[in-house]
Amino acid sequence: MFAKPVPGRTTADAEGDVVVLLIGMRINHFWAVHHWFPVLLAMPRMLRELGRAPERGLLGHVLLTANPRTYYVVQYWESKEKLYAYAQAPDMFHRRAWAIMNRKEKAGKARQHVGLWHETYVVPEGSYESIYADMPAFGLAAAHGQVPLERRGRTGKDRFAHRSAKAKVAEEAK
Repeated sequence: MFAKPVPGRTTADAEGDVVVLLIGMRINHFWAVHHWFPVLLAMPRMLRELGRAPERGLLGHVLLTANPRTYYVVQYWESKEKLYAYAQAPDMFHRRAWAIMNRKEKAGKARQHVGLWHETYVVPEGSYESIYADMPAFGLAAAHGQVPLERRGRTGKDRFAHRSAKAKVAEEAK
């Protein structure tokens, strides 16, 4: 949280596809605290659970707010398979929290007091790039590591053109 900035310009050291999950909630009725507060507390609990089990595949995350009603997390995952496995794992909190929400909805107790959303993106290599100027590792760089900008190219075009060794071998085999 209080990391020192890395001097100069850097970029994320991501290789291959990047999996990004945006997940959040919106408080629709502030007065319905008993509906939205448990939802608000659920995400930090899941993030702590994932932090204790790095083999589950969460590489990093950033907690954000869009306004006083909307809170969300940008998550970076090793693969969509690991993301799906966590979401469906019967021994993990996400499955239990989602089951509670589904039961409330079926019972007519989900009264639109809190909104939930998520978006998942699998971004192929060559379709992402990043730059950080005098910044500690943040976002994609915090999830995948941070390298000097020159290692990937000085311009956005150069960084988009960067290919991992694995991708180069695959392209040569074609």
